[in-house]
Amino acid sequence: MSGWLPSLNALRAFESVSRLLSYRAAAEELNVTPGAVKHLVAKLEASLGAPLLQRKGHSLELTAQGVAGKSDLALAMWHFSEAVKAMRRHHPNKRVIVSVEASLASLWLSPKLEQFWARHPDIDLLIDVSQQIKSLERSDVDIAIRYGVARDPGLIATRLFDDFVFPACSPGLAADARLTDLRQLRDTPLIHWDMSQMAWARETRRWFSWDSWLQHMGIEGIDTTKGKRFSDYGLAVQAAASGQGVMLAGWPAMQETLEAGLLLCPFANGVVETDLGFDLVTRADVEDRPEVLAFKNWIVEAAAEVGDWR
Repeated sequence: MSGWLPSLNALRAFESVSRLLSYRAAAEELNVTPGAVKHLVAKLEASLGAPLLQRKGHSLELTAQGVAGKSDLALAMWHFSEAVKAMRRHHPNKRVIVSVEASLASLWLSPKLEQFWARHPDIDLLIDVSQQIKSLERSDVDIAIRYGVARDPGLIATRLFDDFVFPACSPGLAADARLTDLRQLRDTPLIHWDMSQMAWARETRRWFSWDSWLQHMGIEGIDTTKGKRFSDYGLAVQAAASGQGVMLAGWPAMQETLEAGLLLCPFANGVVETDLGFDLVTRADVEDRPEVLAFKNWIVEAAAEVGDWR
């Protein structure tokens, strides 16, 4: 019977919200906006003629109708996911999908990919660049490279490298302003990486916020409300490289940029070893696939060649 089943996107949105009890968290999982998730759930409710979610204070809870469908929908979504995985396993090409945060992808990984393709020309590699945390259980992503994200005990994690954070600017700005002492930041334009839209990035913000970084260094009297702000890290890097100010940069994500001489750290005591790092994560049922293992071995080898700031 045509039209008897609601939109699959609407069902998927409700399943995510019913599990997470948060429009924002569901939006991050589905890689859409919270508004889009609310619209899809409202569309589903309209088609069923019954509310599925209701507000309880600042939280969401399921109605009786929502509870009635939650478990079966979760099972259905799992079956969809398993069906797609099964079809992909029979794909004639060896495909690996890697989810990577945008800054690491553009600044560190992309320049090195020719090495991987030269070694493995038979592997179809797709780099999925996103600011969202892709679920390895509920997507077709095989591998994710995550930064500042708590480890999931259900996934296999391999540390690629630890992170170091430091002020960086163009060689021209460093020379013109004669930057040698961190206290000179009082008179130097600051460049900010605005991560306010990245709900998962709480730990990352702790190190890439000028307020937090300066407090960690014990430096006072610097007005951090001023300066240029970018939600895209790559744009912040471009602004710093063109001499517009000083940004907080991370090693080894910025390895290629520093080695190319586009940026430098002008302060001898400005490098901080953080408690964050980049982890390669995957699922146990995926790790043994030869093409996945090939990428994992290659990137672990590439990461080992970077070394650390020490």
